Amino acid sequence: MTEARSELENETEDDVVLEYEDETTGSVELEYEEEIESESALAVSVDVEDWYHVPAVTGSSFSEYEDVHEFFDQWDEEYDYLTEPTHRTLDLFDNLGITATFFVVADVVDNYPGLVEEIAERGHEIGCHGLHHECAIDPDTKEPRFTREEYKEQIGTAKQKLEEATGQEVVGFRAPNAYVGGWVLDVLEEVGFKYDSSVARNSLYNKTDQRLDTVGTTSYTPCFGSLDPGGDRELVELPWPYYDAKLGKIPAAGGPLIRLFGRRVVQAGIEQSLRRGDSVFYFHPIDIARESFPKVGNTRRRPAYWIGKGWRAERRVQKLLQKIDVPLVPCECLFRRAALE
Repeated sequence: MTEARSELENETEDDVVLEYEDETTGSVELEYEEEIESESALAVSVDVEDWYHVPAVTGSSFSEYEDVHEFFDQWDEEYDYLTEPTHRTLDLFDNLGITATFFVVADVVDNYPGLVEEIAERGHEIGCHGLHHECAIDPDTKEPRFTREEYKEQIGTAKQKLEEATGQEVVGFRAPNAYVGGWVLDVLEEVGFKYDSSVARNSLYNKTDQRLDTVGTTSYTPCFGSLDPGGDRELVELPWPYYDAKLGKIPAAGGPLIRLFGRRVVQAGIEQSLRRGDSVFYFHPIDIARESFPKVGNTRRRPAYWIGKGWRAERRVQKLLQKIDVPLVPCECLFRRAALE
């Protein structure tokens, strides 16, 4: 952990310089065959959710509101803090020539008309991030919050909603808040998903219902009823990167971590993970939102959740994407490579 702290302290102004390129690369259509030939690739992904989807506000056992339905029943102020930073995310990817995977909370289709359709029309893969961004397992007890049938219905509805809105077959999933268990993967496969990207082994937290001692940072086939590698099935897991330091494994997938730890720490973890094989990076449009969010939610459980968001986080994301020297691809590309092995 000393190494992570050192990286954070040594961050310079160069880490927060935003210089979009003057020209775009034109088409962002992905050539899967070309990318698969590369030694390692980084999947770039975006989790599309708004401020009220976070577990301090809705969707968990400690939320201010029981669920999104109760939130909208009681909330009569502006709620859309998602559209503007999503447009900036799309523009950033256009300027950098990146085709990414957008894991979308399916109710965004209803509450932000045209936004999901625009993401798809601009050439990006659409993945599923749940129906209302509800935790599948209890953050404290790690017990299921839904029966298998209830969860199957939720996820099936979410998949169908996204497919109808975009015309894409939605094959990828990321668990809301990254709370996931082996039974969740089993349900995903039953519904028709081909890959998941939620498992984050590290030394700071565990959002699963089991130990992750056998999980690394490269794509694998999970066992049935488990998150452990070694399974014989079609579903593939794309786990998150970490920085393997002397004192432990520092999570390095991005998201809030690039706001809290700084760009250099996350980049070091990604680059180390890429030396093992393919890896994953993600962030949220609301990480780069410049407006202040409503002060609502269980702040005792998430006292500093939005620290570092806005222009500084945007510059760190952009700088990292410029510095990573491997192909930057959507998650489906990593799934296709893993399926061929």
